[in-house]
Amino acid sequence: MVPVRFACYRLRIALVLGLNLSLLLSGCSRPAPLRVGINPWIGYETLPLAAQLGWLPEGVELHATASFSASAQALAEGTLDAAGLTLEELLLARARGTPLSAVLVFDVSAGADMLLARAEVPSIANLRGRRVGFESSALGPLVLSRALATVDLTLADVERQLIPPEEQFAAWQEGRIDAVVTYGPVATRLERAGARRLFDSRQMPNAIFDVLAVRRERLDHPALPGLVEAHFRALAHLEHNRDDALYRIAHRHQATFAEVRDALAGITLPDLTGNRDLLRAQGPLYPVAMDLNGLLLAEGLLAAPADLGSLTDERFVQSLRMTAP
Repeated sequence: MVPVRFACYRLRIALVLGLNLSLLLSGCSRPAPLRVGINPWIGYETLPLAAQLGWLPEGVELHATASFSASAQALAEGTLDAAGLTLEELLLARARGTPLSAVLVFDVSAGADMLLARAEVPSIANLRGRRVGFESSALGPLVLSRALATVDLTLADVERQLIPPEEQFAAWQEGRIDAVVTYGPVATRLERAGARRLFDSRQMPNAIFDVLAVRRERLDHPALPGLVEAHFRALAHLEHNRDDALYRIAHRHQATFAEVRDALAGITLPDLTGNRDLLRAQGPLYPVAMDLNGLLLAEGLLAAPADLGSLTDERFVQSLRMTAP
C-alpha cells in the first residue's frame, strides 16, 4: 500500500505538471491574425504582390475593401487591424475616435489622383452646376475643392455624386456624370474613352500621402515587423523585376500592362530611407497633416482639429535592415 503522504506528494507533482503544461500550451497558442485592409488603389499593390511571392509573414491576412471609407469603417468597427489609408482619411478616422498610427508610407501622389471631365466641360470654371462623381472618402472632396479653388468656386457650386471606383466607368458611359475625381486604372480607361484631365495631384504636391494605418493596440502584433519588411521586398521587386511585377498586378486587377504602368507613373514610392525621414517625430508628414487639418476644417469634414499625437510610429522602419535583392 502506498503511504498517504507519498500519494499526496505524487498528486501535488501531477497538479504542478498539469498546470505547467497548460501554461506552456497557452503560451504556444497563436495570436489572432493581423487583418489588413487593401482597397483598389495602385499604391497598395506591394502587399498583394508580396503575398503572391510568398513574402507575407505567417499571421497576416489581406482583406479586399471597396474604398478608403470602407477600410476606415472596418478599422473603426475592429474588423480590421490595419489598412491602407490616405493621410486625410487617417486624420478623419482618428478624429472619430479610432486609435490609429501610420507605420509606413506607401506612396505620394504625383498626378495619379485627378479630375476628369467631358469634352463639353473644357475648363474647371465650366463645372459650375455640373454633376461630379467621386468615391465616399475624404480624397474626392480634397482634390475637387483644390481644383475648384483655382477658379474661386467651392464644393457648393457643383452637384456632387458618391460613386465608388468600380462603378465610375459605367456611370461615365451611361451619362450620369459630367466629371469625376478618380485614379488608375479607372482613370486610364476614362481618358481612352474621351475624358479630359482638368486637374491632378501634380498641382497639389506633397499633399496626398498613402500610409499603412494600424490600430494602436495591435502595434505589438508579432507579424507587423514582417509585414513592413514584405512591403519593402515587394518594392525592390517592382524596381528590379518591373515587368514581372506589372504583369502580376495587371492580372490581379484584370487590367492591361499599360494601364498599370500608367497608374504607377502617377505616384512616387518612398524607399526605406525616405520612410524613415517621413515618419520621424515632427518629420515632413506633420506639417502636411497640419495643412490637411485646416482644409478638412474649412470643408466641414472635421468639427475640430485632429490630434496629431502619435500620428506615426517609426520603430518598424527604423529597426528594419534590408539586404540587396
